[in-house]
Amino acid sequence: PMRNPAMTSTTTPVNEASRLTTLRALDILDSPAEERFDRLTRMATRLFGVPIALISLVDKDRLWFKSRQGLQDGKMRRSQSFCDRAILGLEVMVVADALLDKRFSQSPQVLEGPEVRFYAGCPLIAANGSRLGTLCLMAGQPREMSESDLALLRDLAQLVQRELALAQITTIDELTGLPNRGGFLAVARHTLGLCVRRMERPASLLYFDLDQFKPNNESLGDAEGDKALKIFATLLTKTFRDCDVLGRIAGDQFVVLATDCGRIQTERAVERLQRNLDKAKRKDQLEYAIQFSVGVVAFEPIRHRSIEALVADGEALMLESKRQKRAA
Repeated sequence: PMRNPAMTSTTTPVNEASRLTTLRALDILDSPAEERFDRLTRMATRLFGVPIALISLVDKDRLWFKSRQGLQDGKMRRSQSFCDRAILGLEVMVVADALLDKRFSQSPQVLEGPEVRFYAGCPLIAANGSRLGTLCLMAGQPREMSESDLALLRDLAQLVQRELALAQITTIDELTGLPNRGGFLAVARHTLGLCVRRMERPASLLYFDLDQFKPNNESLGDAEGDKALKIFATLLTKTFRDCDVLGRIAGDQFVVLATDCGRIQTERAVERLQRNLDKAKRKDQLEYAIQFSVGVVAFEPIRHRSIEALVADGEALMLESKRQKRAA
């Protein structure tokens, strides 16, 4: 039988980089409280008779609570937390008595405030399968969960997921699955902040525009154009690393924020992308080659006070590259 991932020794999801990208693209971390979420945690405390109900989102090093009932702090350290384990699986994780569970018996949540003995957390799953956090219950006394209890918690978690999906609709491009402009800016702003705090880490922005996309789309049809966009997005994802931030910023324009990546590495990645696109033309029997113009700009903290300024410089360099192609 398959082991419950929540029972294994590891506490890092295999898709951690893309999971964090999905979470941050929602642009919901550190946002104000909202009644649509608070209503669900209030309902959970009443239905289950527990003092604490939380909608937790698992960030890189912390848990942040979009909604909380019965808990003062709006965040806590991710390490040794119940929710960090709960997102490893797809099913509800139940800890009937934390003092008897070697994973949590020494956790500050158990030994100190809020002195948790019982925990039940249902993973909150995004459309792309990423587990973003949990709807969870906590109590100071041991207890069990019946099958009907588990079903009810899953139903409430579905309602939370529906609310999160509304946020995802506004930040994720439906065609390619990449963050759209708003989603990209939200994630890249966070990433750029890390680069500023760790000045030794370089970053570059690559601004791509597909060549001859509009004429090809007009002559071959929207379906062929959509196919080209999806292929480009897929190969962009495969070419760059999980730690890079990708987005579809406009119709046929894409951006990548590459961190810890020097000029030579960036140039090689661009060359590799074009080779992969050439292979895709043969493999997918495309009626035309997918080619692009790209502007590459190195991040300079003094010059680029915001991610928007960095994107603007990348766009300007891309347009100059396109102008030179036309003039050649």
